[in-house]
Amino acid sequence: MERAEVLKRVIGILTEAQDVRRAVESGEDTVGDGPTATAGVATTLLNEMLPSISVPADASPQQVAALVAQALGPALHTMVSGFSLAFTSLAIAHDNGRTDLTSIEVLQELALEIEAGTYDEGP
Repeated sequence: MERAEVLKRVIGILTEAQDVRRAVESGEDTVGDGPTATAGVATTLLNEMLPSISVPADASPQQVAALVAQALGPALHTMVSGFSLAFTSLAIAHDNGRTDLTSIEVLQELALEIEAGTYDEGP
């Protein structure tokens, strides 16, 4: 999966987390389309970012560990970079006293920057 796609999914997970928090704080029902279903969306987005791993049936535990590390390492690095980028964007808005923007709006701006290719370079 391309880096921009991973970054957009990270933003999706954070946006969904905001929705879950708002629903819980407002006492909304957690059945059906509520926070539990929304958490399922976040899980789906997370799973989409992780690669499939094929392990030969006769692989030793050490080989399995090496295959898993080799497959997950780059994906996890990109995901952590995405969460770090989102956190930094939110922190900068907060530290600069940007009361004119909500956290969702900061994430939307970040998504537009990603779509424009601003963050195509990097790990």
